Amino acid sequence: MPVARMGTDRWLRGVGWASVAANCLLVVTGGAVRLTGSGLGCPTWPRCHGSSFTPHGEMNIHSAIEFGNRTLTFLLAAVAVVTFVAAWQSGRRELRWLAFWMAMAIPAQAVIGGITVLTHLNPWVVSFHLLSSFAIITVAVLFLWRIDRPLPRPSVMGWATFAAAWGVLYIGTVVTGSGPHAGDARAPRNGLSPLQTSQFHADLVFLLVGLTLAMLIAARTRSVVWLLGLEVAQGAVGFVQYFTGLPIVLVGFHMLGAALIAAATAWVLYDSDTRGSGADPGSAPAARREPSGTVSR
Repeated sequence: MPVARMGTDRWLRGVGWASVAANCLLVVTGGAVRLTGSGLGCPTWPRCHGSSFTPHGEMNIHSAIEFGNRTLTFLLAAVAVVTFVAAWQSGRRELRWLAFWMAMAIPAQAVIGGITVLTHLNPWVVSFHLLSSFAIITVAVLFLWRIDRPLPRPSVMGWATFAAAWGVLYIGTVVTGSGPHAGDARAPRNGLSPLQTSQFHADLVFLLVGLTLAMLIAARTRSVVWLLGLEVAQGAVGFVQYFTGLPIVLVGFHMLGAALIAAATAWVLYDSDTRGSGADPGSAPAARREPSGTVSR
């Protein structure tokens, strides 16, 4: 491989990982906003208070936390711009498009966040806000995959595991919407039973673990091993937090685990390529790489 191409790929891989990490960070800070009751620390949007975009003159711990989460949008935007520039310079159309959609998702996500505030933290809108972050993480992982691998053709088992994981993630947001951590004392709840939704969530987790074990037996790839390890750790945190009254520290770790599960599940999906071309990160043989300077069609 030409030295210039190797340098370009390292740069693309670096910004790709930065995109994944930044969006995982957004999930964690968004969780911190909710867990500290700071969801309406800035009670309006796009302004924070009255005519001010900052909490100046209205500063308290809740407004500081909420405003801090809002300013993270600028970090995400910066990472998205750098990713797009790197993708553009690579001359590869498929990476340009993925970087473009990741960049467009940042302002869209900010608008969804604004709607959550304007609807006074409606739990269904909050759920969509979190799921949007998981979707961006999934695209960012695809960007990483496409740097030195062809467009994946996932197996049926890969799709089944991916669907089960998203079912777990979605019902997890429903459980949150029925529980005590609303983001503000005045925020509405979805009216569902926390016990019943938690039980359904746990059932889906067992289904996900079973599918992952089946994939491990069939494929034995490193990506599946990582996913299974994350699932076991996430499940342990989930059970402990449930039986200890949902302490905010454990719930915060559970939020981080959800973001990592979203990323790992996406990689496993792409790695389940029916052509048998799935491989661990960094181990793709040169024969599977596109020729230098080639633009995918």
